[in-house]
Amino acid sequence: MKVLVVGNGGREHALAWKIKQSPLVSQLYVARGNAGIWQIARKVDISPTDVNALVEFAKKEGIDLTVVGPEQPLSEGIVDAFEEAGLKIFGHRKNAAVLEASKVFAKNFMKKYGIPTAFYETFDNEDEAVDFIKKMGTPIVIKADGLAAGKGVVIAHTEEEAIETVKDMFGGRFGEASKRIVIEEFLEGEEASYIAMVDGEELVPMATSQDHKQVYDGDKGPNTGGMGAYSPAPVITPEVERQILEKIMYPTLRGMKAEGRQMRGFLYAGLMIGPKGINVLEFNVRMGDPETQPIMRRLESDLVQHILDIIDGKIKDVQPVWSNKYSIGVVMASKGYPGKYEKGFEITGIEEAEKDPDIVVFHAGTDIRDGKLVTAGGRVLTVTATGDTLKEAKEKVYRAVEKIHFEGAHYRRDIGDKGIKRLQQDL
Repeated sequence: MKVLVVGNGGREHALAWKIKQSPLVSQLYVARGNAGIWQIARKVDISPTDVNALVEFAKKEGIDLTVVGPEQPLSEGIVDAFEEAGLKIFGHRKNAAVLEASKVFAKNFMKKYGIPTAFYETFDNEDEAVDFIKKMGTPIVIKADGLAAGKGVVIAHTEEEAIETVKDMFGGRFGEASKRIVIEEFLEGEEASYIAMVDGEELVPMATSQDHKQVYDGDKGPNTGGMGAYSPAPVITPEVERQILEKIMYPTLRGMKAEGRQMRGFLYAGLMIGPKGINVLEFNVRMGDPETQPIMRRLESDLVQHILDIIDGKIKDVQPVWSNKYSIGVVMASKGYPGKYEKGFEITGIEEAEKDPDIVVFHAGTDIRDGKLVTAGGRVLTVTATGDTLKEAKEKVYRAVEKIHFEGAHYRRDIGDKGIKRLQQDL
């Protein structure tokens, strides 16, 4: 089979890495990818959002399966366009991708179908939003309605910061994406990510994971697209998982189907587990980044076969096999991320780090210039490790991180600590 992966980031490198291992795959392509993916897949120099050009390429090249990584092409209708052209593609149609593309839609949907989420109001007027903040108090969460590359959520700890954020968003910080905003109560607890492959009202759970959104240790600083993750996440006990499926995942699939928005692809629920129970912080219509990286390290069965079975309506046959090892991924980011940062710094030490067979380095914001590997984004690499315990995996991953260098490299040093603490409590 010829398989095309659409997207440029660490998630896409992890998906491509796993897809490449399938005996069904003879040739792997990526649009547009990064320097890491280009080592294992043929580069297609078409933007992930240039849907018409991608359809034409897939027809001309005889692509047998396309797997979409990021949210933007899904929300712009890439799946609809491929299906209309008679091409096999895995991902949600445009009318289902709205679950991620609009925070307002998602919150109203959850309210309608009784899916637990934080108390909220939606606004398209600055004065009304400010009045609501004064009434609610802080901390408070402010979200741009549309897609903002994981940066459209601000947890404001003071009234001044909250009002400034509202003015900033309505002032065009995220363009069209922040013409409407959601303001919601701040929930205490521990975050976790629950991802499944879905088709209609059926689903197949992926391994559990926990993302670390804030840029600094101890969950401090602004939100990012994610600074690291590990799998499995001990906060999701068998009982918690039962509740997630019963109260969140299945009702979401049934509700979307009832709205004429049948889902097929990856469905991600970002959760807060705490004193107010299990609540949905956000839905994504794709796998997470950086969760995909450690999850793919643990998947032992054939991802391509699973995807084909789902496309062929045989989701009940899909039974993923997971390693019983722990895996962890640490994001190495550019200095200044998630704000402004410089690009073009040479990256060294990846080969040295990967001499340990338990280490795999996934690229995100990387490029080749003058024959050298250089930084080309905010999140540059996700260094992953596996181990028999989470503590062992953490020790290995940070040993590997220390071998990799580029100017201004920034990373959190506490990825996995919440899980280690929980597992020690359980001993």
